Amino acid sequence: MRLQKHSIPNFEMRSVLLLALLTLGSATAVRAQATPGASIPANRATPQDLEAAFQRADHNRDGKLSRQEAERFPAVAQRFEQIDSNRDSFISLEEFSRAANS
Repeated sequence: MRLQKHSIPNFEMRSVLLLALLTLGSATAVRAQATPGASIPANRATPQDLEAAFQRADHNRDGKLSRQEAERFPAVAQRFEQIDSNRDSFISLEEFSRAANS
């Protein structure tokens, strides 16, 4: 009598490895969310990046963003009043940069 060697076909092995990786990834994500003191990383945009983004949004090229122009950046539009520190109903490049770096 010949003994049969048990083996796992390739597709089953891949399934086991995929499940293990998904489990590990999920556990890591949960741990990262539960870590006290974890914060959102600081903005890594350079002043040149910020100026370029501001210029793209400034459609009429007047050097300031109206509320309508700010709609290009949902996060800016949502905080328009906070970012407009001088309350002139426009966002300057300085105000835009300050908000991006805070």
